[in-house]
Formats: sequence, C-alpha cells, structure tokens
Amino acid sequence: MAEDYFARVEEARSFLAQTLPYVPEILLVLGTGLSGLGRSLKSELVIPYREIPHFPVSTVESHAGELLIGELAGRRVAAFRGRFHYYEGYSTRELTLPLRVMSLLGARILIVSNAAGGLNLEFCPGDLMLIRDHINLIPDNPLRGPNREEWGPRFPDLSRAYSSRLRELFREAARELGEEIREGVYVAVPGPSLETPAETRFLRLIGADAVGMSTVPEVIVAVHAGMEVLGVSVIANVNDPDHFQPILLEEVIAQAQAAEARLTRLITRFISKI
Repeated sequence: MAEDYFARVEEARSFLAQTLPYVPEILLVLGTGLSGLGRSLKSELVIPYREIPHFPVSTVESHAGELLIGELAGRRVAAFRGRFHYYEGYSTRELTLPLRVMSLLGARILIVSNAAGGLNLEFCPGDLMLIRDHINLIPDNPLRGPNREEWGPRFPDLSRAYSSRLRELFREAARELGEEIREGVYVAVPGPSLETPAETRFLRLIGADAVGMSTVPEVIVAVHAGMEVLGVSVIANVNDPDHFQPILLEEVIAQAQAAEARLTRLITRFISKI
C-alpha cells in the first residue's frame, strides 16, 4: 500500500512538472467560504482536480475543486481552491497528497486558511485568528507508515510548526491595513458532526481557541517537507458551552465569505512582504 502511495505521488508530480509554466514558491489552501480569494490571482492556468492523476475530489459543496497557478503581489503562487477532509472518507495521507506533490515540486511556503468555530469567549464572529499552535484530535496522521527520508525526517519536530517570522510579517501587514488580528490555538476534530456543549467545554479546557475539521494534516506534511507555514482562521461563530446556540453550517459559510475581502487584502499585503 505504501509503495502504491509513493507511486501515485510521483505520477501526479510528473504530470504537474510537465504542465505547470513554473514552480510556484508559495502555496495557498483556501478553506470553507474562502475560495473566492483565488479571484485575486492573475491566473495563468486553472487545472480541475479531476484532471490531475490521483488527486482526491472534494465532496463538499462549498469547496471548488481546482488548482490555480498565477501571480499574487508579484510572487508566483499556486492555490488549492477547495480542500479535502478526513470526514469525507479520505485517509490523512490521501487528503494531503496534493500538498505533498507541490512540496516535491519546490513550493517552500504554505499559507493555509479555514473557517473555524470560536472557543475563546473574547472572540467575535468575523475575527481573523493567526494560528500559533495546534492540537490534533483527528485519529490519523499523514506520516503514519513507511517514511521516505528524501521527503522528510521520520520524526519531524512540530515545536515551531507555525513560522514566527511569517506571523510577524502578517501582523505587520495587519497593522498597516488597520486590521485587528487575534492569535491562538486551533484544534482539529474529525467531524462531520458539530460539537456538543460538553465537547466545546472540553476543547476549551485543553487550551484551544478555535475548532475546525481541517488544516492540521496539511501542516504536518508541510513541516515534514521543510516548508514554512502560516495559518489563519476566520472565526465563524463563538459558542459559550453554558449558553449554547445551534451551529448552522450556512451561517459558518456566510461569516467566512463576509471576511473574504479583508483576508484577501491581508494575504496580498503579507505576500508582498515575504
């Protein structure tokens, strides 16, 4: 099975190496409700995932399924418009295959975004949270199984998974644009069911400021591959476990889309500083 996976990665890498006009240095993963950020790219190439060998196909309606290649703030970037999730039935190795392929092609910086539920009661819907650290509660790890040393070390160090250099540049961009930025810990849960009040209380107790169902598998692979990582969550809702309100996916998507223009400006300014 592992050799099959290595072969699939190589076939996808070979296809893109022959297809892409250049090697993107920066990779964007656009999360729930944020795929419109891709419209800011001066796109030179759009490739549907279904045309790339062995790429998964997103089953989530709010996630487009295409790889964009172009320029943003004068830098060569690739954007995954639409991501994959453990709850869709993929293993974390399968859902991170596209990221692994791009890392092998030479992408060195990962900017990953998501829509998340707020656990920190000081947060408000629409806040932007820089991810300082994460907690992985998804019962799978994309590095499980045989390791290829040329891809990365057997036991990668995640003590500094989220680059302090990139976070400082993002905060600098936010100050220049007059944007207030939160910072905190993101916890990844398997989903697709949303949290109960008791689960929300537990996640707060273990130190999480925001919760979602993505991002962490991609970050693990990026760190393994030696990439620098910046993570940003759009806080879509905030729930106090003692005064719990129903969580509606439509509202989560709406809040993410409402923050899209702000996040686009911030990421564009941030990329110009890298």
